[in-house]
Amino acid sequence: MFLGFPLTADPVQIEWWKAVILGVVQGITEFLPISSSAHLVLIPWLFGWRDPGLTFDVALHIGTLVAVLTYFRKDIRAMIAGLARGLRARAPLAEPDGRLAILIAVGSIPGVLAGLIFNGPIDDFFHRPTAVRTALAIMAAMLILMGLLLFVAERFGLRRRELPDLRLGDAGIIGVTQALALIPGVSRSGSTLTAGLFLNLRRDVAARFSFLLSLPITGGAAAKKIYDVAREGGLASSDRLPFAIGILTAGIVGYSCIAFLLRYLQRATTLAFTIYRVAFGVLILFLLVIR
Repeated sequence: MFLGFPLTADPVQIEWWKAVILGVVQGITEFLPISSSAHLVLIPWLFGWRDPGLTFDVALHIGTLVAVLTYFRKDIRAMIAGLARGLRARAPLAEPDGRLAILIAVGSIPGVLAGLIFNGPIDDFFHRPTAVRTALAIMAAMLILMGLLLFVAERFGLRRRELPDLRLGDAGIIGVTQALALIPGVSRSGSTLTAGLFLNLRRDVAARFSFLLSLPITGGAAAKKIYDVAREGGLASSDRLPFAIGILTAGIVGYSCIAFLLRYLQRATTLAFTIYRVAFGVLILFLLVIR
């Protein structure tokens, strides 16, 4: 979670209905290119909700991770088997499924490095009470800017390349854009989809690679947060219900959104997401003016 929650010494227990709302929001916005962090900031900020805490943040990350693992379970098994075959043959890039696994590993490197270096300072800034208005303005600007870049990529991308056409350099470029998603408002799925379109991938192919690329980053983030919760004493009994609700709602809604987006991008453009991002960014700027 980021700014927008009234700061307290200890996060309060989150009510079950808030857990449902935030789980649904996470499940939708994590996979659609519209920025989950921006939505998880704005909704509590608008309604004055208190910080649900690290434990619930873990639940949301686990839920979306489970959604990706479940939807792409066949692809994951194929990549593991293909990588094993390629390594045994001493030609890992010759095996298509194994090659895809290597591309995902290469594409994850920029995000891992950026997270280790910049996640702390960025998180501290977006938690700073004195920086709320500045942080919200930055988030709104990123929503608008990345929405416009998505429009340009949609307009000029050739959309003819398939997954087997991806090279290591392409994976690295998409990985760099994934690292930019540390900034709220950028959107991990939005930035990687945009990069894929600039690299002339088909829309649904760019989205599929984006989702697969999320596995190492999302898994690592979830593992880190689980470790932090365990270090702070583990899951309290009062947190068990919202924790379960958060996982369940984020997982079910996230799975549905993955399926929806892959089907949608086979027949439609990304223009609706550009319009939504720009409108959402303008809304935040408007709210900053009137509040």
